[in-house]
Amino acid sequence: MKKRTFLKNSAALAAVSLLPGSVWSLANGKRLKTAHIGVANMGMADLEAISSHELVDVVALCDVDSNALTAAKAKHPKAKLYADYREMIKEMGDEIDAVIVSTPDHSHAPASMLAMEQGKAVYCQKPLTHHVSEARAMKKFAEENNIVTQMGIQVHSFYDYQLATHLIREGIIGKVKCVRAWSPKNWGFDGPEPTGSDPVPSNLDWNLWLGTSSEREYKEGYYHPGNWRKLLDYGCGTLGDMGVHIFDTPYNALELDVPMTIKNNCRKPTGFGFPENNEVTYMFPGTPYTTDTMKWVWYDGPGAPAKHKDLKLPNGDELPGQGAMFIGEDGRRLLLPHFMQLPKLIVDGEYQDLDLSGTEHLGKPVRDYDSEGKKHYHQFVDACLGKDECSAPFSYASRLTETILLGTLAGRFPNKTLHWDAKTARFAEEEVNALLDAPYRKF
Repeated sequence: MKKRTFLKNSAALAAVSLLPGSVWSLANGKRLKTAHIGVANMGMADLEAISSHELVDVVALCDVDSNALTAAKAKHPKAKLYADYREMIKEMGDEIDAVIVSTPDHSHAPASMLAMEQGKAVYCQKPLTHHVSEARAMKKFAEENNIVTQMGIQVHSFYDYQLATHLIREGIIGKVKCVRAWSPKNWGFDGPEPTGSDPVPSNLDWNLWLGTSSEREYKEGYYHPGNWRKLLDYGCGTLGDMGVHIFDTPYNALELDVPMTIKNNCRKPTGFGFPENNEVTYMFPGTPYTTDTMKWVWYDGPGAPAKHKDLKLPNGDELPGQGAMFIGEDGRRLLLPHFMQLPKLIVDGEYQDLDLSGTEHLGKPVRDYDSEGKKHYHQFVDACLGKDECSAPFSYASRLTETILLGTLAGRFPNKTLHWDAKTARFAEEEVNALLDAPYRKF
């Protein structure tokens, strides 16, 4: 069954019986009962951040790796344990108010949709989905059923990113004509697909790890626990990992929609791994904060970014390891390092002091990740309790994710300009449309 058919049918069925958000909202002040799908690595970080809220009770933990479950259980001994998120959601029923999805990318949509169908608020790690069709379906379902949602882009709530958004919207560099963003991380794989198989570790349920993705033999070191981001079937490469974070502030500040064209300068496709180096050029329709059209260039992989006059810094300074540069139509620039550093204004090749008047509502700069990192999570909890609103709901996250995914798709057709129709969610290049979706395996 195609993903879009599965999601459309399940959404239609759920909408019949789903209570409106105003009914299941926790605005009456009760505590929030959370269930966590994926509790290793980033999942453990999500678990700790969500549970640090004083009004949260962790009632269920789910992971396909029993070692991860054991570690999480030690921190939350009262929580019930599950290997299969479908069983957890079915059995726990009304005992769960919100679900946190921290799985590999290919399981984001299946787990999140199932939770939303049961009227649960959902916090889902980035990127929101593995396929464009899933992003659009999740946005539609969440909006139509008034569900509290948040995508896990923690830096969205950090001071420096909010400051950059304010400065850009106040016109510090005028209308923006171009953004250049980069990360030298390498979540790509240029090698061949492995052959043969290895014994599945006793602590891992390989069938559940694969989930709705295609059947594949287990091979040690390639999938679980750490390398799945590099592979087409499970992750979204460096663009889908760091790109979401680094795109977020410029994308939000400029109020961008999805791009009109996408071109990825990278190696030929292998059908297995993402390219180790990508240079993705997007062209966006204009907004009140940009020129009539706006160019965006993303660089990733070893050695990124490529040298360009737009990225030359005063005094011969080196670029931050990761970040974004806004370029105004008159040549003024704003550098936004990633992360926990103030943006820097560059005019006529020299740094200029920032005028921070009118930014008092943002508070003061914070350089402590432990405190800053919890803001985004606690905002979600407070939104579930009727005390706040989420700043990265699926209505926003789906557009950002779609933009990211279009760049990864362009890597399957290197050096070719692809034309995207936002209304129909189709490419003019028909051969690309087959990759907007994939069958869901029954598991």
